Amino acid sequence: MSRPYTFVPPAGVRAYRLPTARGEFAVLDAAPEGRAKGTVLLLPGFTGSKEDFIALHAPLAAAGYRTVAVDGRGQFETEGPRDDETAYAQSELAQDVLAQTAAVGAPVHLVGHSLGGQIARAAVLADPSPFVSLTLMASGPAQISTAQQQRVKLLRDALAVMGMAEVWEAIQAMEPPEETETGRLDAGLDDLSDLRRRWLGNSPAQLVATGRQLCEEPDRVAELAAVPLPKHVLSGERDDTWPVTLLDTMAVRLDAHRTVVEDAEHSPNADRPLETARALAAFWDGTLPASTPGSPG
Repeated sequence: MSRPYTFVPPAGVRAYRLPTARGEFAVLDAAPEGRAKGTVLLLPGFTGSKEDFIALHAPLAAAGYRTVAVDGRGQFETEGPRDDETAYAQSELAQDVLAQTAAVGAPVHLVGHSLGGQIARAAVLADPSPFVSLTLMASGPAQISTAQQQRVKLLRDALAVMGMAEVWEAIQAMEPPEETETGRLDAGLDDLSDLRRRWLGNSPAQLVATGRQLCEEPDRVAELAAVPLPKHVLSGERDDTWPVTLLDTMAVRLDAHRTVVEDAEHSPNADRPLETARALAAFWDGTLPASTPGSPG
């Protein structure tokens, strides 16, 4: 479970509900400093939320980029059906992304973390025209590792017989002590209360449906490679969800720019936000027309 250092939007970051053709989505939106170079849409991963990118807004604003992080349907502060899994089919979530893109103002740079990367890929394959680039952050070519599949199956089995609050308590009981001690949490978190609040905000149907997707996702790298769009594969130097070597190979198959963030694991956006922001901005800067620096990509 990702652990942002705070759930409180920093100065310059606006929290609101973004109206789209497919409903409203909770977002955190930060305007760029100076002349705008482009707009970025950030999609969180499984059990995550828009707050996972909270430390990226300021450095990316300083680099000239507007950033909009979104809770997907049934994630944290965006409502979604609690019992109907059909609303969370990957194709439906991809259409949500296209609607969000239209609402914030295309064209955009699209960034997806983990599960968000696979949803971002589906959106690009459905319609690449609204996007300037695609960054897959700690998001692999197909299903997650066997060990992570086992964890997701445990979660799905628990959700079939327990409520969200009961599952939260079970998850905490299963965590190693060093992961649940207050001293190991990021300083901005109020013990586990914010993480628990986020967990309870999730739709059980969303978790079950997207968890199944993570365990069954086919390899669509060849399809994505055929899309003429600048691509970026970014990860930490360690990852237990998709092996880093697999991400290296995927980047080659995509002819994508590759970034490995030192001292980061599955969430480089939270582990090493300044380094991650620098890598993202450098990649996006490379998509700008050479004749008009600072103009939208």
